Amino acid sequence: MDQQYFGVSLEKLLTSGGQTLYMVAWSLIIGTIIGIILALILVLCRKGGLAENRILYNIVSIYINIVRSIPFVILLVAIMPLTRTIVGTTIGSTASLVPLVIYISPYLARLMENSLLEINPGILEAAEAMGATTWQTIRYFLLPETLGSIVLALTTGTIGLLGASAMAGYVGGGGVGDLALTYGYQRMNTPLMIFTVVVLVIFVQILQFAGNTISRKLRQHK
Repeated sequence: MDQQYFGVSLEKLLTSGGQTLYMVAWSLIIGTIIGIILALILVLCRKGGLAENRILYNIVSIYINIVRSIPFVILLVAIMPLTRTIVGTTIGSTASLVPLVIYISPYLARLMENSLLEINPGILEAAEAMGATTWQTIRYFLLPETLGSIVLALTTGTIGLLGASAMAGYVGGGGVGDLALTYGYQRMNTPLMIFTVVVLVIFVQILQFAGNTISRKLRQHK
């Protein structure tokens, strides 16, 4: 018989933790790639940008605002047909990646847009004077100069993803949220619910500390 902790087997606890890490990690990777692309479009295509294109800027900006205005739980349910089309199911950790990516990429895009807009205009003027192409400006000036701030944006996004992944448990996404709901709340297992909360709080503290430390070191080496 498996050893029980808070009324749940150790295997179930480890599986739930692994599902949460799986959802957060893959959503963060894919969401970061999309978020950076969206952020660069917003920065480069805005009025006075290096590749000014107001139509594209407005389309991306409106899309981001729409998605960010929808609470994650509602978004989770609203795009179930899309999730089923892409993954083939709406249940499980992999299916949860679709709403998580759609949720986090606009969020990260706005955070990284703010980071990119903090760059000293003189740096961009220097890049232009040197004859740098748009890609070279992004690769050698924009991203390196704002890397510390982007790390903080990613830290905030990761913490937001952690909370969203817990909510995914309400629709069969698995992870810590499902553990707290199915084995904690529905079975009135208060110790388990407290345990999951404590674990999440500790994880958030570790993430924030790591993000702050990395960002500070990057800023010092600029």
